[in-house]
Amino acid sequence: MEASKFSENYPEILKSLKAIYAAKMLEVEQRFLFSEFHGSQLRKSDFEAKPMVMLLGQYSVGKTSFIEYLLKRKFPGERVGPEPTTDRFVAVMYGDEDQIVPGNALSVDEDQPFHGTNEFGSSFLSKFEASKCKADILKNITLIDTPGVLSGEKQRLGRAYDFIQVTEWFASRSDLILLLFDAHKLDISDEFKEAIEQLRGNDDKVRVVFNKCDMVNTQQLMRVYGALMWALGKVIRTPEVLRVYLGSFWDKPYAAQGKENEKLFEAETKDLLEDLLALPKNSAVRKINELVKRARLVRAHAYIISHLREKMPLMFRKESTKADLIENLGREFAEIERVYKIPPGDFPNLAKMQDLLKAHDFSDFPKASERLFQQIEDVMTKDLPKLMKLMAPAPTSAIAHNPFAQEPWIISAQMKETYDAVFFGLNPKNGYLDGAAARDPLMATGVAIDDLRKIWDLCDFERDGNLDSDSFALALFLSEAAKQGKKPPPVLPISFVPPSKRRKYAAAVQAKMQQQKH
Repeated sequence: MEASKFSENYPEILKSLKAIYAAKMLEVEQRFLFSEFHGSQLRKSDFEAKPMVMLLGQYSVGKTSFIEYLLKRKFPGERVGPEPTTDRFVAVMYGDEDQIVPGNALSVDEDQPFHGTNEFGSSFLSKFEASKCKADILKNITLIDTPGVLSGEKQRLGRAYDFIQVTEWFASRSDLILLLFDAHKLDISDEFKEAIEQLRGNDDKVRVVFNKCDMVNTQQLMRVYGALMWALGKVIRTPEVLRVYLGSFWDKPYAAQGKENEKLFEAETKDLLEDLLALPKNSAVRKINELVKRARLVRAHAYIISHLREKMPLMFRKESTKADLIENLGREFAEIERVYKIPPGDFPNLAKMQDLLKAHDFSDFPKASERLFQQIEDVMTKDLPKLMKLMAPAPTSAIAHNPFAQEPWIISAQMKETYDAVFFGLNPKNGYLDGAAARDPLMATGVAIDDLRKIWDLCDFERDGNLDSDSFALALFLSEAAKQGKKPPPVLPISFVPPSKRRKYAAAVQAKMQQQKH
């Protein structure tokens, strides 16, 4: 099985992304000190980097062996054992010859996307390296091996860098995050729990690999699988169930007690490999999605900084005012949310922001700039949505050849993924957004209220004032069309109706026609 290729319009999309960032987003970031709070500015290498897959787990769950399994060979510098052996972050990358590149060299290499690791200092860089080797899968993706997490304080105290911050940095830049567990290590240590919690905001990237499942029989597997889901449910608080891949990911035969599940393991392994190998094909969508998330954070950050500046007195009681603003930062977030209609999911981590603000003089913060605020709004409502049109698939002729084929949905899978990123960023409850939560992103499109009212009526298929991810995607699609002058249709064409809603929609239309006859 070979890795998929990058999409044909990938170079054009990359060029547009770099232009949007350099022309519009970078100015806002620099003006409002974004890099001092949320990491360094993006460079060319960040846009051009291959998709990254980060492996995260406790010690001896098989992270390094898993990489070896994917590569079908050993990689330079690898260490495998029952004790904690990987004590560093390792970027496993393609190279014509085997080579190990130290972290300090990686951090200054303009062709590599690791310049941001400089912020963690030489203590981290001495524990970071690239392992280059020749393996087909590495031609289009990069794997990030991480140190195994131990229980208790021993390993935390032994590190000279902040493991959680480094993990968060790599997570934000990864296309896929694999949490590895094995059938005999289901406990989640405090540090591992903290690392998983820092993945919030990257939930759509997270998958679980349940390794060494051949070491238990079917009955035991059902029990440990249930225990794993129970343990994860206490840490990852999302209404969606995580995708879990069951198997034994190394090059040795299955253990005797796991032979009865061999077909299951092979099917799960096939699914996992397909997901990994499809990353290059979906890379363009992912990069657009990540820039949308960054733009939303930049917008929220700009409002926060200018808001705190406005709250400062001209002369007296500056220190006490600053202390009050930091202590009650949640109150200020709520005010910004209310006044500027910023969705709560766009705000940065409260505790982290409180800590970072302590080192700054709020009186030196820049004042609000309507021009820059509008500039970042244009990025989210005009520039990036235009790029999504490049992702539209070629017209299919399935309907012409098959009279029983279902008419495809007007919203492509790539567009749906971007809309879903907005949907899940609004913290849906039980898979739904109510009117209050969905209002702000729809209002942000700038569409007239009358048109938004019609769009809501068209998309609220259940007539209960709530939208699921399919209905919300259609609402955003129709809003973007209205923004370009295309009025909402009086009745939805069947190609506009989400496939999950078509049967109920058709029944409702038929019932309405029957009523009109009588």
